Order: sequence, then C-alpha cells, then structure tokens
Amino acid sequence: MVSAHGWCFMVIEKSVFGDLTSKDFAIGDIVEWSSWDRFYEEWKFHYGILLTIENEIRSNRLVSISRVIPLEDSNSELEFFTMSLRVVSHKEEVETI
Repeated sequence: MVSAHGWCFMVIEKSVFGDLTSKDFAIGDIVEWSSWDRFYEEWKFHYGILLTIENEIRSNRLVSISRVIPLEDSNSELEFFTMSLRVVSHKEEVETI
C-alpha cells in the first residue's frame, strides 16, 4: 500500500496469465495438446517434449508461453499458450553414479 498526501493507493502486482498452470510443468516433460480435424470431425491429439516456458507480452498482457518439439516432427518447434498443454509424463530425474 502506498500513501501520498492523505491518499492511499493499493499497488496490485499483476500476475502472469497462465503462471499457476506453468508451475505444474518442467523442461523435458512430455506434453499433449489437441487440434480439430475438419475432415474426420474429431479432435486429434499431439504429443511433444517441453523445451522452454517463458513469460511474454501478447496483446498488452503478460502471458506464459511454452515451446515444444512435437514427437511426430522433431525438426520443428511449436509455440503454445501454456494453459493449452497437458502433462502426459514428467521428466524423471536420473541419478548419476
């Protein structure tokens, strides 16, 4: 709270849209997303490996954006709004001996 000359202002820190969801992800997780197939008229599910999670300004709003390498085409990198992804499998930590 900030006050100046008898006025009191609330300073509200804006959170990143999708930030709470992004906390469930870790780099290296296998994630899933879906897209609508017009020909078959059904949802098609895709899978990939999470590369990065970053906060970016989009349409004047700070949002959580994830970059994924699809398993079906490892030569490309796709960008998603983090809330549109679902975790399929968490990256497992491997102990070194």
